[in-house]
Amino acid sequence: MAEFIKIYNENPNPKEIAKVVKVLRDGGLIIYPTDTVYGLGCDITKSRALERIARIKGIKLAKANWSFICEDLSNLSDYVKQIDTATFKLLKRATPGPYTFILPGNNNLPRDFKKRKTVGIRVPDNNIAQALVSELGNPIVSTSIRDEDDVLEYTTDPELIFEKWESLVDVVIDGGYGANVASTVIDVSVSPPEVIREGKGSLDIL
Repeated sequence: MAEFIKIYNENPNPKEIAKVVKVLRDGGLIIYPTDTVYGLGCDITKSRALERIARIKGIKLAKANWSFICEDLSNLSDYVKQIDTATFKLLKRATPGPYTFILPGNNNLPRDFKKRKTVGIRVPDNNIAQALVSELGNPIVSTSIRDEDDVLEYTTDPELIFEKWESLVDVVIDGGYGANVASTVIDVSVSPPEVIREGKGSLDIL
């Protein structure tokens, strides 16, 4: 049975953030707000937690295209091959914001992602998400809980999300109503950059 924790985006309570991060460090799953839809996430280093998400999503972990939620771009080189100046400037313009960037992965990727040629990097413009990653000290692996067959409220109202997910995860954060449009996905591992999915983020940054 998940715990339902209220955290205010304007000023996330450090005690509540620490409580959620402990769950992540213990290999738990959380549902948390971003600047787009609510996300389902876990600590990037916890294999069992990653397997749990794969089971919930009904996919094989090796085939999962999930994002790495980062606090900012400072740890990019931990997971991504060196990128050119133009790409870095694009990322600087767009982050934090409702974008996921597909970048070439390097050899330092965690074990479960070693075979990946590319990784999705996301820096949401949301204080709760940023505080969680900052306290955790490494990225959260994340996938949206958006489901095309769902009633709209399920993706936006934290109480309805809790009702649906309480038996599947360990914590649901109530960070207020979410959006129901996912992030814009741009592949910058190719030149010129390719728009994979147009979402909340404007394409004017390109």
